[in-house]
Amino acid sequence: MFARLVAAVAGIALLAAPASALAKPGSLYSGPAPKPGPSILYAKPKLAPQLKNKGIWEAKPIMVSGASAYRGGEFLYQDFIYDDTGAKGTADPDDPKSGATFARFNGTYSYPTDPKYAQNVADLLELRVRPLARATAFRLTFNSMTDPELVGTTIAIGDSAEPREFPHGAAVSAPAELFLTVHGGNAELVDATEGAELAAPRVKVSRRRHQLEVRIPKRAWNPGAETVRLAAGSGLWDSAADAYLAPVDSADADTPGGAGSANPAAFFNVAFRFDEPYPDLGDPGAVVDDPKWWRDDAQAAALAAGDISSFHAEVDFGKLRRGVRDNSGVPSSGPINRILSSRFGFGQGAAWGAECGGTDDCPGQLLGRLLPYSVYVPERPAPQRGYGLTLLLHSLGANYNQFSDSRNQSQFGERELASIVITPSGRGTDGWYYGSAGADTFEVWADVARRYRLDPGYTSISGYSMGGYGTYKLATQYPDLFAAGQPVVGPPGQGIWLPPADPQPGGAASNTNRMLASLRNIPFLIWNGGVDQLVPIPGPTAQAQSFDDLGYRYIFDVFPSSDHFQLAINDSFQPAADFLGTRRVARNPAHVTYVVNPTMDFRKRRTVADHAYWLSKLRLRDASGEAPLGRVDAISGGFGKGDPQIGETASTSGTIPPGNLGELAYTERSRSWEAAPRQPRADRLELTVENLRRIVVHPRRAKLSCAPKLAVETDGPLTVKLAGCPGKKLRFD
Repeated sequence: MFARLVAAVAGIALLAAPASALAKPGSLYSGPAPKPGPSILYAKPKLAPQLKNKGIWEAKPIMVSGASAYRGGEFLYQDFIYDDTGAKGTADPDDPKSGATFARFNGTYSYPTDPKYAQNVADLLELRVRPLARATAFRLTFNSMTDPELVGTTIAIGDSAEPREFPHGAAVSAPAELFLTVHGGNAELVDATEGAELAAPRVKVSRRRHQLEVRIPKRAWNPGAETVRLAAGSGLWDSAADAYLAPVDSADADTPGGAGSANPAAFFNVAFRFDEPYPDLGDPGAVVDDPKWWRDDAQAAALAAGDISSFHAEVDFGKLRRGVRDNSGVPSSGPINRILSSRFGFGQGAAWGAECGGTDDCPGQLLGRLLPYSVYVPERPAPQRGYGLTLLLHSLGANYNQFSDSRNQSQFGERELASIVITPSGRGTDGWYYGSAGADTFEVWADVARRYRLDPGYTSISGYSMGGYGTYKLATQYPDLFAAGQPVVGPPGQGIWLPPADPQPGGAASNTNRMLASLRNIPFLIWNGGVDQLVPIPGPTAQAQSFDDLGYRYIFDVFPSSDHFQLAINDSFQPAADFLGTRRVARNPAHVTYVVNPTMDFRKRRTVADHAYWLSKLRLRDASGEAPLGRVDAISGGFGKGDPQIGETASTSGTIPPGNLGELAYTERSRSWEAAPRQPRADRLELTVENLRRIVVHPRRAKLSCAPKLAVETDGPLTVKLAGCPGKKLRFD
């Protein structure tokens, strides 16, 4: 049904996305211009080098972490990424990632401080196995590879009655008959009982693809059609000692830290972890003391015990020889951790000490081309038009698994019409959805659109704390993408994230309020805590008042006794899910208000916001100052609809259904609209414009002709172009 991208250049087969290089038909907007949202949403994907095949390797990667599959004579295991944190010991006090607040790691290992380790080189991405006529081939792929000699991997092959010690000072054990160890271009196969070397397998290294291929000749080991137990771990390699590099208490340039014991396990990462637990938001103690955000919990515990017997795969070589296709080890519903191949990369590995938080294009902590994200696929069937899509953006100091396996995620997903829920990584914990962090949001959206059939008219946005701010930000930039917004304890905006329009007191709030004008056609449900220590209630109250002053639809619920974290811990979001409901995007409204804010544009990341609905190419007249804004208010008579009557501001109170903390009470202010009144259609366009020198109107979408009657009010010179109408460029002073 969908074209498959296949290319062969000098024997290299490039892997496309599972279905196609393009989104599934109908998954993204495909109507007349302008397309809603930034151009990065519609860009063709680019394949990261780690995902490319060469030679005997042909199967498409799984791209689902903690999963395995049989594909075309290959067995594949896909690991989690950025989970290379080793055993749970005692944190290195100088570890740059130890300051993470709500995205703490369970493992405590820190890399040597020499930049060549990239804080990530032992991060195993994928392990493959393929039987050949004269050998059995293994392929190891790493998230980062600056120098293949820095990392060693040992694969335990076969079973034994008791766990056996891995060689070369790995300080872990697991059942095994044989141990295959590879580091750089060297490999050895030894008997797990006696330690006798059986063969020196052939190794091929691709630094560009971060891959090591190892072939064991059949004369040394022949699995036949048997089912063989495999286990594996990766750690740092000491070439001088021909052994694994053991962590100590605190890292230096050449030695890892975070050990916490006299004989620590040397592995940073262990394969075949199919049941890594998710965070438990309902247990604040576990969130702090036993975090699972990066899916490294079970790994950290097993390495601390020195026994990784629980992590293994039973590989059926009979299936491999018959070419059986078996994806039963790949989850298809519920919370899933997927891997994105981004168009952008800023180097290898991680920069855990880096901080963002401004309006610049910060690379974030996750530098590479491969990025993790969370997706919830509903248990209920997809609606006839396709799944909805709900963006659920994570908090400051949190990561992409903030909502995984939570009711927030599942209640949003299992609505009356099922909706897929996505939480991008944002390239780290503090990107504020600017620059690269914002681009990641839309690249994840596009990736999901390639893998699942979506209904582009059934899309909503929500988020917690920084994610709540992101809800305001992305909805005001791209209002024609969303049917509804639901920020939770989201800050209304501060100078560092949204520079004030003027230096007067309250300027930041004033500028934020001006941006809110873009939300004319998006109803909002706003949740805030009355005793929030991070987002004091006066700010959100002023934000809600701005909705009210604009006459827009909103519901503002204040939970008087809630601080910044209580709503997350309580994890009861059914009323918010009901509010999002089955609302559809107002794709072509009769009345459009849009504010242009170039400080949020990043052309290199293809996240420019200069269009909305049936208006495009909006250009500022005066772009000077810290935060120059332009605004257009446009009304088309072609729809035969007037503005709806605005209801009176209403007040009430209530409780949300019991969560982990029981029922929570709230007070509520709201404003609603009546249905838009019908009126005679008219070929008339009204424009009220501030600080714009150019506007393109798309008559087809605005239900206008190429010669509508124009009523224009502008505060300076303005050019209005009618798209698709030759010679229709009108100038106003």
